[in-house]
Amino acid sequence: MTSIKELAAAERDDLAILLSGLSDVQLAAPSLCPGWSVRDVAVHVVSYDGLSVPSLPLAFIRGRFDVDRINEMVLRSYDAVQGKGVAELVAERRSPRGLTAGFGGRIALTDAMIHQQDIRRALHVPRTIPSDRMITVLDFALRAPTIPVMKNAKGLHLVARDIGWTHGSGAKVTGPSEALLMALAGRREAIAELDGPGVTALAERL
Repeated sequence: MTSIKELAAAERDDLAILLSGLSDVQLAAPSLCPGWSVRDVAVHVVSYDGLSVPSLPLAFIRGRFDVDRINEMVLRSYDAVQGKGVAELVAERRSPRGLTAGFGGRIALTDAMIHQQDIRRALHVPRTIPSDRMITVLDFALRAPTIPVMKNAKGLHLVARDIGWTHGSGAKVTGPSEALLMALAGRREAIAELDGPGVTALAERL
């Protein structure tokens, strides 16, 4: 049976393969994350792996416990000392460690999947995500503290019709699992791919 950490490593492998085929122009292009390029997002995926146990709480204090501020600070400080191509950097960090290894590797898997789609959607490079990874991420994202999935999903009956995953009760929102995940994670670009009476309420929350 494949472990969650192995799923996370496979997701990072897929991201490294994607990055290795991108041009400098594509790496510099805007991602779906405001203010971050494709390269920025890719480096962010592994940037927390480099934090030691003592430096992690210090980063949160310096970032005033604001997630966006902390992410930006960690990204810039990590990227400044690497001196490597981003594909090589991600490939070397295929096995999550530190904070990203938390919850059995679910943090690393969830972060890598959402941000890989932030890159792929921005560059119009779609893929089919393995269902075991997607189900694990959807289940974990509903209780992950630093992304708004739980808030956005409240009072909705979610149905990922391609993988048979469902959650909650209320107004129905149905669609491909990837679009459902990305919309719940706050990406308005995915709303148009969803159907059902709950889509309007979800869109208003974004």
